[in-house]
Amino acid sequence: MVDHHSRIKRSMIQVFGDAYHAFGLNRLMGHVVAALMFSPEPLSLDDICKQLGKSKGPISQITRRLADHNLIRRVWTPGSRKDYYEVHPDIFSNAFRYNFRLIRNNTKIAAQIRSDVETTRDEKLKTTQFRMVEMERFYQLMEKHYQNFIDEWSVERDRLYSQVTK
Repeated sequence: MVDHHSRIKRSMIQVFGDAYHAFGLNRLMGHVVAALMFSPEPLSLDDICKQLGKSKGPISQITRRLADHNLIRRVWTPGSRKDYYEVHPDIFSNAFRYNFRLIRNNTKIAAQIRSDVETTRDEKLKTTQFRMVEMERFYQLMEKHYQNFIDEWSVERDRLYSQVTK
């Protein structure tokens, strides 16, 4: 008999790990997020370690990093002194906003370098100046589209949750 529950859980943990790794993040971060997304109830640190076959040290470090980025959150469980975790209700928005901050930082970097280059009025830096103008405009356009996406997602998320609560 096929255990669909276990098969889907293993697959989800694997692909989330691969996805996080593809973004240059720790694969274990993806594994923890997948385990929490799969679970209908909050999981203790011990539960996460057991499910992923990892020791407490790395899992504790990863959960702190994920919580710092508001992707997961610690929750209180009555009658227990253990730390329990669940996926943050705004995990997708928060991940997107983190990337948005990186985009904004790139815009600032380009603007600063462009300004420094323009101040020197050094003809040898014309190519650099042009590239910084291009970089700044590129990231300004990304910022505009990211903000539009966040605004649109907010409406869509509200619509989705209003359907679930009916």
